[in-house]
Amino acid sequence: MYLEIQQAVRRRFTETVQRLFNVTIPEPALGFPPSSEMGEISIATCFDLAKQLRQPPRKIAEQVAAELLPIAGVERASIAGAGYINLHFDRTALASSVFQARAGEAQPPSFRAGDKAGKILVEHTSINPNKAAHIGHLRNAVLGDTLARLLRFQGSAVEVQNYIDNTGVQVADVVAGFAHLERKSLPEVRELIENPSGPRFDYYCWDLYARVFQHYEAEPSALAWRSETLRAVEHGHGDLAEMAETISTAITRLHLETMRRINIRYELLVQESEILRLNFWHYAFELMKKIGAIRFEDSGKNRGCWVMDLEEGTSSGGENAEAEDVKIIVRSNGTVTYVGKDIAYHLWKFALLGRDFQYQRFYRYPDGPNGKEAWRTEPPGEDGAPPFGHGTKAYAVIDTRQSYLQDIVRKAFLALGYREQAANLYHFAYEVVGLSPRCAEEMGLPLSDEDRRRSYVEVSGRRGLGIKADDLLDALEERALEEVQAREMTTTDGEQKSIARRIAVSALRYFLLKYTRRTLIAFDFKDALAFEGETGPYLQYTVVRARNIFRKFQETHAGFDPRNLLDSMPHGQLAGFLNRQDQPDFWDLTALAAQLELAVEQAVSSEEPAALAKYAFRLAQAFNNFYHHHSVLHETDPDLQRFLLALVYLSSETLSQALELLGIEIPARM
Repeated sequence: MYLEIQQAVRRRFTETVQRLFNVTIPEPALGFPPSSEMGEISIATCFDLAKQLRQPPRKIAEQVAAELLPIAGVERASIAGAGYINLHFDRTALASSVFQARAGEAQPPSFRAGDKAGKILVEHTSINPNKAAHIGHLRNAVLGDTLARLLRFQGSAVEVQNYIDNTGVQVADVVAGFAHLERKSLPEVRELIENPSGPRFDYYCWDLYARVFQHYEAEPSALAWRSETLRAVEHGHGDLAEMAETISTAITRLHLETMRRINIRYELLVQESEILRLNFWHYAFELMKKIGAIRFEDSGKNRGCWVMDLEEGTSSGGENAEAEDVKIIVRSNGTVTYVGKDIAYHLWKFALLGRDFQYQRFYRYPDGPNGKEAWRTEPPGEDGAPPFGHGTKAYAVIDTRQSYLQDIVRKAFLALGYREQAANLYHFAYEVVGLSPRCAEEMGLPLSDEDRRRSYVEVSGRRGLGIKADDLLDALEERALEEVQAREMTTTDGEQKSIARRIAVSALRYFLLKYTRRTLIAFDFKDALAFEGETGPYLQYTVVRARNIFRKFQETHAGFDPRNLLDSMPHGQLAGFLNRQDQPDFWDLTALAAQLELAVEQAVSSEEPAALAKYAFRLAQAFNNFYHHHSVLHETDPDLQRFLLALVYLSSETLSQALELLGIEIPARM
């Protein structure tokens, strides 16, 4: 298909230039001609070669074009302008190939799941288990889940991990809140968790966390609670440590329930406590000390700390060290900073520690394939655990504010001599999510006049200012249900709710994916849930509209199977339809549907899932334009009707696959 042809063109072009001119060049960038009449691929590299070869670009293009073919899938080459080489596809071959692929009869080898060597680890979500998830966590999870789907589509074995920071400051603050502000015992906390008639536990902790932070501001001496709790939690014994484990486990389960609502699953939950308990950090610490990657400060403001130099050549410490030149890895009180534990975790990801976790089943997805489970690092281990870790690449989906810390992890790998692994560490960074002032008010947040004039409202978990993820999802489903009922999609109560849930998830996921990762998002209900324009519901409606054509056609054609539409169509007839000058949309729609794999490749190589989201929208627009210009069900020419039905099938199946990669389900009706 499109991607395979492009790859073949690049290889063939470089080989031809080498053979003709004895010049080695990188594979060329490919463009698209202004119209399909001029071809499907354009090469402008001859302009770059002109100075080197001392020949006009057009003359070089003529020589290369004469020797460029044969290339599978390419019918001919032509010269345009002052030296462009345009390649014209074999339209019938491409149409037949992509139709068979969408019908499940064939698939390019490079896109068979698990074909690629090695395993890619994708770590995402990684919410502190101290309170309910919020909308910013949803962006993280949706980006990470979509990345994993894209990588699997390309043939990579992918393992999705969720890092559970159950020994960090945020958990310690909630434990301190229960122990000191509310003076609750461990049994009382467990009663809160298990009480079905009480408030949701993660919601309760949301409010408590904000109260603790406000108390610290009012009474700075209370920060001693945090230090005391952190030490107890890191040592892993006593009532405070047990309370931390109880709280984090309960909230982690609730987080998984929240993420399951938006079609997100995990294979492994890595608990930070296990990194400490199994001395993973100790091993990494000793290794870093041995080779001098970190050093002990015996004077200055970092006295008593183990630090890492951040700039090459930085060796002086103590009072002479600039603040920005070092990073504390171990505090003077002996506790490990977040980045220290993260270094140990990433070393384990690449199997560089020479040791492993023990694993237990933690969560079963009731609606997952074959009863899929999420495992957790937890002793004693259970039989049947998959071989976790041992990655060849690792993506960490963490917001841009953590770029500094991710860079430190990479520098630690380089200092340890793991250059190849450092090159395969990817920080999949993204900007934060706010709320539009309209959305914030609809969710009940009090706004000042200044807030209403802003482009977005910032959220803050510490101050309790924000929207809980489940509240947002509930509100989306309520509004989607109103649309379902108003449009009379179905009268069955259960089906109405099922459709509304899928529309709500589609609205949210597409809204979070259509923007590039470095774009700050202001979420808005009205914009996300619109049935027209660049939204998830619009894409869903496009597929449902296409499927309705087949449903109506089947009412008068018993046994009709759209997968067989091209089986009996003569080659010449198919070519005639695809080359009709009066109907350029026939070929344009076919060519666009053939670009799914190309869009996936662009999304992965650029690390921008938005590339696939934009492609899906363009395909939906193209199909809807086609739909409005061609009355498929009323076409009187049976051969043309068969071809039009084939285009409907090709478009709907391609868009369906794109939506699946975006984590969007398609309702039965809309």
